[in-house]
Amino acid sequence: MTAVTAPSTVTVPMEAQRSRWSRALRHPETVAGITIVAVLFLLGVLAPWIAPYGVDAQGSDSFAGISPAHLLGTDEFGRDVFSRVLYGIRQDVLVAGVAVPIGAVVGTVLGLACGLHRILDAVIQRIFDVMLAFTALVLGVAVAATAVGPGITAIMVTVVLVNVPLFGRLTRSALQSQRGRDYVVAAEVIGAGRARVIVRHILPNAVDALIVQAALSLSMAVFIEGAMSFVGIGIRPPAPSLGALLRTSVNFLTQNQWYALGPIVVVTALVLGFNLIADGLNRGLLRR
Repeated sequence: MTAVTAPSTVTVPMEAQRSRWSRALRHPETVAGITIVAVLFLLGVLAPWIAPYGVDAQGSDSFAGISPAHLLGTDEFGRDVFSRVLYGIRQDVLVAGVAVPIGAVVGTVLGLACGLHRILDAVIQRIFDVMLAFTALVLGVAVAATAVGPGITAIMVTVVLVNVPLFGRLTRSALQSQRGRDYVVAAEVIGAGRARVIVRHILPNAVDALIVQAALSLSMAVFIEGAMSFVGIGIRPPAPSLGALLRTSVNFLTQNQWYALGPIVVVTALVLGFNLIADGLNRGLLRR
């Protein structure tokens, strides 16, 4: 997983910026990652139409092996594992697609606020320190133990809280690296206020790094959903999710090994796809 660092370059001309984006999107890793994620995304979105069975449709043949009728066999209730994996993708896509952008926006806004006043900067940095002191799973336990309770809401709140300090620190680092640059000084000399300089001049130079971090955070969101559901504080059966399917399948590995293999392969593919996108964008946008 490629580490994301704040940009240290000055304002990039529009044509050069378009060229960098074109190069980044055509990078083999980016193309491969987008292809993997797009295929899995479509499978999840179209699950109600392409799944051979309903998400909770039970049959009489429990732990059936793989066959043309059941591509990954059946579970303890005779439900088609392949169909439930397709529906489980929808949950991970929902978590990643909603919680990560919220965390990114909140973190970026707080990071920008750090540049407005020294005292505000100190307060926000201490908040980030406290949030970063907890691992994602411990933070998830704390969230689930509150009024939120276990479920997809707890997962989303955890993903948001994990990402806020990441995007906040990255944005603040960009502010620190750009402060004192000629274009920033020039904007201040002509009378631009601090907030305007930050939003109109410094923030655009941090967008590339923030987008790369967003791709990394999407893969992390998949891990968080899987971990929280696996330990029982996320999405719980009978609702399908990749983590919940893994949690149930470990109890029946001797009856149907394919039960666990399906969600493992999909989780691995999702994480791989997002990481490939992040690596490709990182090489195309941030490396000179």
